[in-house]
Amino acid sequence: MSGPPRADNRPPYARIAGHYRDLISSGELAPGDLLPSIKTLATEWKVSTATADRAMRLLRDERLVQGIPGVGTEVVGSPISLSSGSERHDRSGKTQSSWGDGEKSSGHTAGIVEAPEDVAHVLGISPGEDVIRRSRVYRDAHGIVAHSTSWIPAEFAQVLPELARSQRLKGGLSLDLIARATGRRVAKRVDEEAARIATARDLELLELEAGTVAAILVLTARFLDADGELLEYGVDLGAPGRTRRATTEVTR
Repeated sequence: MSGPPRADNRPPYARIAGHYRDLISSGELAPGDLLPSIKTLATEWKVSTATADRAMRLLRDERLVQGIPGVGTEVVGSPISLSSGSERHDRSGKTQSSWGDGEKSSGHTAGIVEAPEDVAHVLGISPGEDVIRRSRVYRDAHGIVAHSTSWIPAEFAQVLPELARSQRLKGGLSLDLIARATGRRVAKRVDEEAARIATARDLELLELEAGTVAAILVLTARFLDADGELLEYGVDLGAPGRTRRATTEVTR
């Protein structure tokens, strides 16, 4: 399990962590497997023991591995797959909850804020206009799954003031409440997925150490009504090491 030969411009500790993160996510390393010792990692990757230790510390922070005194660094397991906004919406329609198996949400915050430029562009309003922002963090036994933000047109606060309150909504997701209160239901969804190196703000939201270099998945979802009007714009930041997995039934 030596380092990959391909060029990689990330810092050495991030390359090491990314290599083993990929092996864990793919299942090549299973729960209970032991990673090489710090000394072995330092030799294989031609880095200092401090750099090798920092890589393992990053994986421990992500709850992918755990240190066992006198034994070594053990793989905990592959985290739950990252859900898209559409998948959480579908799940809520069936169970009245957006949580996946083993998940919980916390840190629910909400309020009416000035729309950032990128959000304003999606909502079709001017930057700085009022918009409802709702945020929460999804967690499982391994730590943070994703930080999720919903951007909702401010007009809905008039009929649903609870959308702008910092508390978990009762009776389903915001889209469920909007549908019941206004009759405007989701008729079309547009999903996009992209990867990027986490920004300083991303690291803060995902509760990662400042200066960490890690790739994250960014999932966005636009929910439109029958007239093509936007009901909500969702942005999910997947924690490092989280993967997207989809199962499709194939018929012939």
